[in-house]
Amino acid sequence: MDLRGKRVLVFGSGKSGIGASDLLGKVGACPIIYDGNGEIDKDGVVHKTSGDYPLEVYAGELPAEVQEGLDLVVLSPGVPTDIPLVKSFYDQGHPVWGEVELAYQTGKGEVLAITGTNGKTTTTALLGKIMEDARDSVFVVGNIGTPYTSKALEMTDESTTVAEISSFQLETIEKFAPKVSAILNITEDHLNRHHTMEEYIRVKELIVENQSADDVCVLNYEDEVLREFGKAIVPKTVYFSSIRKLNEGIYLDGDMIVLKTSDEEIPVVKTTELKILGRHNHENAMAAAAMAYYAGVPMESIRKSVREFTAVAHRIEYVTEKNGVVYYNDSKGTNPDAAIKGIQAMNRPTLLIGGGYDKGSSYDEWIEAFGGKVKYLVLIGQTKEKIREAAERLGFHNTILCENLEEAVKICAEKAETGDAVLLSPACASWGQFDNYEQRGDMFKEYVKAL
Repeated sequence: MDLRGKRVLVFGSGKSGIGASDLLGKVGACPIIYDGNGEIDKDGVVHKTSGDYPLEVYAGELPAEVQEGLDLVVLSPGVPTDIPLVKSFYDQGHPVWGEVELAYQTGKGEVLAITGTNGKTTTTALLGKIMEDARDSVFVVGNIGTPYTSKALEMTDESTTVAEISSFQLETIEKFAPKVSAILNITEDHLNRHHTMEEYIRVKELIVENQSADDVCVLNYEDEVLREFGKAIVPKTVYFSSIRKLNEGIYLDGDMIVLKTSDEEIPVVKTTELKILGRHNHENAMAAAAMAYYAGVPMESIRKSVREFTAVAHRIEYVTEKNGVVYYNDSKGTNPDAAIKGIQAMNRPTLLIGGGYDKGSSYDEWIEAFGGKVKYLVLIGQTKEKIREAAERLGFHNTILCENLEEAVKICAEKAETGDAVLLSPACASWGQFDNYEQRGDMFKEYVKAL
């Protein structure tokens, strides 16, 4: 679509919405920012933009005459597609894109895209490092923190974009077609948004929707849904496994990651050489290495980058050691499956801080995964009673309820003994007490350092 002169409604005034508005302004469109919150400061929204194009801002109610004159709607990822206003856009025949589709249609070069319930950020950061070490023009964008739209106009035909893509963003793609995609895993998450597991799976699998037979999709062989999915897709399927050797794909053989093609068996790296902990991170390294290899990066370059890569902030991030107790920040563990990975990576008796915003998850599997490692489960947030009830029902009785994260850190410090670990791995989103998981992790680090 030629966007010049088009009236485009940007639904959402957060970072994604501002990025989309600025991009539209730069390509000659006429952006209109709308936010359903009638209390927002409209002048403040204008000040967040680059300010060098005409802009209309609406909050609360969207006038009917504005709706009728639109050529395109761009949804921020946080806006559900099934709310009445968005349904009305579809009913009126307006094209509805997400910011990823907008960025893809205005950007250039090849795209490597990663989705999955857990591991996206680490895999995206690692693949980003591999590509940056190997190529001159690389952009690492998406859920990892840099809006795709903010970089799209800097891209050339020689650029490589490494994008972390959420299910919310995949709902609104149209032509988005990565050269190499990956779905790392699919476990229960965001059911408050997608309502059923079937719909959540369907949306995740949209990442291959526009890929061709010349493209590649990297999938987790140990995820039964993805194993079956890989048998029937258009792009070439490359599986990874941390449990078994594969006839073709990338897998763990003892402590060696091996990439096996139809022609050769290539040693990649030993897990003992990695600076990231846990089997889930070995899987993330496999996915990133396979994506880079099928994007044309020489294995020697991949090997060097993977060895040098250090952990992403907020993902089993070492904070400090005090009085013989090691503190880890896993604030990115925003659902039970991610938090299971956090506790599995611990090699000490652990005081675990959990709880937060209720996304409708079940916490049984998380509690069952404690495996005798957890000395105390210290709970905060909206879900603290729900998690305590699940723990009691499953026979775990060492729970402590706290009013906030600062109190939780102090109680952990009091109860921890030399040789223990304190792990923030909440199994819940941060909303309600914090703006996002980054703020929660940063506050945890501040409270720990202040002990």
